[in-house]
Amino acid sequence: MEKLVPPFTKETATLKVQLAEDAWNSKNPEKISLAYTIDSEWRNRDQFFRGRKAIVAFFKHKWNKEQHYKLKKYLWSYTDNRISVRFEYEWKDATTSQWKRTHGNEHWEFDEEGLMRIRDMSANDVEIEETQRKFN
Repeated sequence: MEKLVPPFTKETATLKVQLAEDAWNSKNPEKISLAYTIDSEWRNRDQFFRGRKAIVAFFKHKWNKEQHYKLKKYLWSYTDNRISVRFEYEWKDATTSQWKRTHGNEHWEFDEEGLMRIRDMSANDVEIEETQRKFN
């Protein structure tokens, strides 16, 4: 992943968001984890964890459950070293075969090297029919 460092401009923040979207859609936990600091702090809904090893474990668990995962991120706002995004993604639950769309927000804080040191995420899931999918 290309390294973009603070302070962010609209262009660099937009590119940072696109690179994150592309990385997550690759579904490669080890590669994705390199965009985060060694001790990166995460809140993902009701889960709180820290560090790259935990991030990799999170992704492996996530994509075992969330099959056919496709994500879209949108820049919401930015400051010198922070970016907020809204996102939506679609996935099929491996247990129930129910399609879902998840909507949410993320707030990111970066260190001086452009690595994410804090990720705070809130989201809601909505059941959809396969015919209602936006992302294929």
